[in-house]
Amino acid sequence: MKKIINKPDEVVQDMVQGLIAAYPSQLKLIPETLAIARKDAPVQGKVGLVSGGGSGHEPAHAGYIGEGMLDVAVAGEVFTSPTPDQVLEGIKAADGGKGVFLVIKNYTGDVLNFEMAAELAEAEGIEVEKVVVNDDVAVEDSSFTTGRRGIAGTVLVHKIAGAMAESGATLQEIKRVADKVVANVRSMGMALTSGTVPAAGKPSFQLAENEMEIGIGIHGEPGIERKPIASADEIATELVERILADMEIPKGQEVAVMVNGLGATPEMELYIVNKKVQQILKENGLHVYRTFVGEYMTSLEMAGCSVTVLQLDDELKTLLNAPCSAPAFRN
Repeated sequence: MKKIINKPDEVVQDMVQGLIAAYPSQLKLIPETLAIARKDAPVQGKVGLVSGGGSGHEPAHAGYIGEGMLDVAVAGEVFTSPTPDQVLEGIKAADGGKGVFLVIKNYTGDVLNFEMAAELAEAEGIEVEKVVVNDDVAVEDSSFTTGRRGIAGTVLVHKIAGAMAESGATLQEIKRVADKVVANVRSMGMALTSGTVPAAGKPSFQLAENEMEIGIGIHGEPGIERKPIASADEIATELVERILADMEIPKGQEVAVMVNGLGATPEMELYIVNKKVQQILKENGLHVYRTFVGEYMTSLEMAGCSVTVLQLDDELKTLLNAPCSAPAFRN
């Protein structure tokens, strides 16, 4: 294992401290936790927005803290959900008196721990609502989930729900728009190599030099097919066609697209994939309103990518374009 770390069991603590040191005017550590908050949290009179999960997916989730996105991100150990107590402290830190909204990726540990924390917060008088993101079209159930996994589409939920919260919307209004995003966003990914969890010291899985896996999960969960490496155009075609088959979008509709790197994929390759993605969507009569290319939700140093498509309406377009100060989101 070759990694630029100190001790394998201290990587998350070191990362959190380094992140706050990079953005000291924007971020702060919540004491006794691995949770990070925006510097001015809690913002009085605004619904607080909290997300998080296992580390190893950077810049998700702490990179999306800031005005117009998250108020708090709660970090677990690598690929491990944060504990209910940690999430509870995150909820308290985000509570400005109007309630707290949770954005949860659909992994069993995340759902259980965030929901338990919500119950504890409500017992202390904090109103909590949530959305569970399940945008991955690859598999219905996996070793980490019941139902579909939550992957890079979660970032667009952060952005749109965050913009809604920043506008002064109520908890129920934010839930309505977050539910709308989840209903209209789909993603699918593929991998060329595995990532290595520092504490394990070896790759999570092995692919031969000429193999790729289609439908891989962001924790290295199995996909739907392992087969010989294909061209960028063939990969883009398979990912987009499966997304469009799962979500029937009428011709003439506008969409947002995210081509997301999984940690070790050069931007050159992501843009090559994007070229074909744009072509396929145009051939299907869809208008691409916004495109995001880069690393938004990774899997340590996994080589591979995912494609996300979000069907838009006027409300979602306005919220997607709203100002945002989060370090990892280029608006």
